[in-house]
Formats: sequence, structure tokens, C-alpha cells
Amino acid sequence: MIETIYIARHGYRMNWVTNDWKSETGLPRDPPLAAFGLTQAQELADYFLTLPPEERPTAIFSSPYYRCLQTSRPTSATLGIPIYVEHGLSEWYSPVVPGSGLHPRPASAASLRSYFDEIDPSWSSVWYPSRKGEDVEQCHDRVNGCLKALIPEIERSFPDRHQRILLVSHAATIIALTRELLGSRELPLRVGCCTLTEATRQKGSTEVVGHWRAKRLADGSHLKEGSSRDWGFEDIVIMDGKVVNDPGQPGSESDIDEPVGLQIDDLNSRM
Repeated sequence: MIETIYIARHGYRMNWVTNDWKSETGLPRDPPLAAFGLTQAQELADYFLTLPPEERPTAIFSSPYYRCLQTSRPTSATLGIPIYVEHGLSEWYSPVVPGSGLHPRPASAASLRSYFDEIDPSWSSVWYPSRKGEDVEQCHDRVNGCLKALIPEIERSFPDRHQRILLVSHAATIIALTRELLGSRELPLRVGCCTLTEATRQKGSTEVVGHWRAKRLADGSHLKEGSSRDWGFEDIVIMDGKVVNDPGQPGSESDIDEPVGLQIDDLNSRM
């Protein structure tokens, strides 16, 4: 049974340093890490190495975005643990402007392995967010559904192998992950690059969400420069009580928005 969940945000992004950057995967809105971000990712790995072996994560579940996989790589290499790609941990996009197409979606784990050979493509994502985007409540709902599928599926797929896992994701998704684990959607939280949250399962509980306690929240003390570029939901632009829509990706107007949501049939029978 999973007892500890570490959650890390990706490192500092290249597009925060310069507009002259290239998407390594060809996916729009998928910047790589800046040099500073690569340093942060290594500092995260170095921190895990300072922990006793019985406290280190034994598997990484990462968003499919390039910057998250780059952040995961040093920890994977340092600890000798696999990276599994989970689309349910993807970036949060606000709802698309009607008629403007869909938001981008990263490639499959098998395709991404051509960039990161640390990826184990045997894992199939349990959840896919809609390419139509999400409002804030839908982001939390997505994360809630993902966690309710992800944790039992890890425990079913790897019996007694992973008591501690590392999730690598994005600021909004991490805030939602933390709130759902702790059972408080109103929890105030800002998340900096490569900061670390640690949640432990409440003693005696077998519940997936709402029954964890925080040992640390978005902590940057393991980083030489501390927390940087922190973000919270209070930073979003609201108009008439709703999140401002973002345009979809040009050329995607005829794309079909699938797969979406839970990818496990009859989840209850597998728990």
C-alpha cells in the first residue's frame, strides 16, 4: 500500500528566460527547462539521495510534458527508479474560446521514450483531461478522479512494491492534488519550481482522497536558491465570476477530443 506521496513541480522553464526557444517534441506550449531549471531538478534528486533508503520514492509518475520529464530524469537516474507517464497529471488549461480549436496534448509514453529512455512505457494512463480545458472546479474534479484511479491501480499493478511514490506535475495540478489528498479545496497554497510536498496516509485509513496529512507543503528548502516563480489559483484572471477562456491551438478545430476522463473499466471491481 502506498503510504507516502511526494509531489514536485517542474523546474524553471526556458520560456521564462527567452522567447527564442524550441519545443523539443514539436508540441506547442511545451517549453523545455532553462539551465536554472535543470540545476533545480538535480538538486531535487540530490535531496532524495540524502534520505534513508526506506524514505526514498521507488517510482515516478510524471506529467507527459517535456519540462516535467526533464525534472524527473535526475531523480530517476540517481535513485535508479522508473518514470511512468500519467496524462492525468497534465497541465491545467482554462476553457477554450468557442470555435478556436483544442488545447495541445503530449504524445504517448512509447513516443516520449525516444527522448527519455528512463520512461517505462508499460504503464497506461488512468486519466486524460479534456483538450477543451477546465475551469477551477473541473481541474479539482479531474485530479480527484485521477487519484481515485491512480493510487489503487499502482497498488494493483505493483503489489507491495511501492510504498512511496513521486508525482511530478504543474503548479495548478499540484495545488489540486494537495487539496484533494488533504480533503480541503480551500487550502491556501502557492507552489514554486521544484518545490516538494510530502503527504502521508492517515494511520489505519484505506481511503484514497481526503485522508492524508501534510508533512511539508511546497517546500523549497532543498534548493540552493529556495522557492522561485511560485504560482497560486489567486493569480488567474477572472471575468464575470469565471476563468477567462484561452484560445485553442490553431489547426486543431477539426480534432476530436478523445480519449477523455477515466480509462479504467469498472474501477470499483478492481479496488
